[in-house]
Amino acid sequence: MKNEITDKINNKKLSFQTRAIHIGNDIDKDTNAIKRPITMANSYKLPYDPSVLNWSGVDDNIYTRNGGSNQKYLEKRIASLENAEDCIVLSSGVAALSGLFFSLLETGDHVIFSNVTYIAVYRLLNELFNKKFKVETTIVDTSDIANVKSAIKDNTRLIHIETPGNPTLSIVDISEIVKIAHENDILVSVDNTLASPYNQRPIELGADFSIESLTKYINGHGDSMGGSISGKAKYLDIIRRDSQVNLGGTISPFNAWLIMRGAVTLPLRMEQHNKNAFKLAKFLESLSIVTFVAYPGLNSHKNYDIAVKQMDSGFGGVLSFGLDTSHDKHNEFVSNLNIITSAVSLGHDESLIVFIGEDDERQYLYPEEFSNGFFRFSVGLEDSNDLINDINQALIKTGLL
Repeated sequence: MKNEITDKINNKKLSFQTRAIHIGNDIDKDTNAIKRPITMANSYKLPYDPSVLNWSGVDDNIYTRNGGSNQKYLEKRIASLENAEDCIVLSSGVAALSGLFFSLLETGDHVIFSNVTYIAVYRLLNELFNKKFKVETTIVDTSDIANVKSAIKDNTRLIHIETPGNPTLSIVDISEIVKIAHENDILVSVDNTLASPYNQRPIELGADFSIESLTKYINGHGDSMGGSISGKAKYLDIIRRDSQVNLGGTISPFNAWLIMRGAVTLPLRMEQHNKNAFKLAKFLESLSIVTFVAYPGLNSHKNYDIAVKQMDSGFGGVLSFGLDTSHDKHNEFVSNLNIITSAVSLGHDESLIVFIGEDDERQYLYPEEFSNGFFRFSVGLEDSNDLINDINQALIKTGLL
């Protein structure tokens, strides 16, 4: 079969780049097209005796909320890239995160989670699950293993980490967290969005779940939304039933198709993202007006050695940096950029930057250097010299150079 993970002829696993192209794809039986078509139907023809069906089942095409063809093709591809037993794809990265938490956690459970996480995780675990479902949560700096050990309780069910962390680019030792967790029968979930499976595969490092915002690098074109959870089938079967079928977090067929298309070029794009971000990080670090640069690929990053150990192809395309200037000058600098766009999100083909001010609700959790406001910079696929020139001219116009 064309979509088998293993090369039967050579009896070896196919490369990441080959799997990004072939897994989940096949010849369309109706048209002989060499790409899977978009199946936009929301309902499917039932068998002669539909009473035999499980109306909440996910194995048969019944109703697209239960799952559709494009979603299933994409799930095969992501599971292969993550080197996971199974994968579920949902409507967004937040749907994936909330689906995981909703399906796994019960009243009275305890969760430890990283002090640097995506804003939705902070709100889900620090506010919503805590207040609505009486799930106990503890925020710790998970880059310090001693903090994690001391936070474990008898009712700890899950440790959720994000590495690299958004937006400070903190690095957490996945293998060490897994070791501590599994010794205490605790599950580990890793938000892998800023790395992508090209640079880092948490499942291979022992994590129980790897979560991706497919909206970001795996789609890569800034035109669709999706999220994935990869891990063992016994857990994902529960998440499919609870979060997809019963809560309705299903991805649209069109978005699944777009992300399937984007994943084909993930290895090529990540190579360029990695190279560009490293070059821009080195450039910014050389400027006296820049107070700090946070990027895992720099020797100056405090957890550089851990990043090197667990990120085997590169360090991603996101960095953060600060300027020695006023609040207004930060915004003026952004307004003077011509190529780099002021916008949220990351992993697009184009470079994006966002100014995070001094009053961000999570500032108290960030390192001291972030306290005067900072930029999160998603470095795109443009020529790196053009990006450097754009930053230079904006600093000059703003009177900072």
